[in-house]
Amino acid sequence: MHPILPRFAGGERAGRVAALASGAAISLYGVCVAAKKVTVTLPEELVEALGEAAREDGVPLSRLVASAAESELRRRVGRRLVADWQAEHGAFTVEEIAAARAEMAAADAQALSAPGRAAA
Repeated sequence: MHPILPRFAGGERAGRVAALASGAAISLYGVCVAAKKVTVTLPEELVEALGEAAREDGVPLSRLVASAAESELRRRVGRRLVADWQAEHGAFTVEEIAAARAEMAAADAQALSAPGRAAA
């Protein structure tokens, strides 16, 4: 199951299995998950920009919005973990932050130069 979904899905495993068996599921990132239709209110310009981005990527608008929401939840979890770690061990030093940034930049460079990756 998707790493974030168990925390937010709620309900029993049997309920998720029943939803999947009934066909009330979508394939998201290769994982089949139950879907729930919701209504949100967004500024018109944002909806237009999201629609354009979804068309450019060739994905449904709902998948683009779900991906953005999931990214936000991951960032929140990350910030919480960092705050908890710092509460226990003290704030990161300038040197630790610089080393982490250098490591992330190297990982980004490696990922962007991976074979088969299309140039932007």
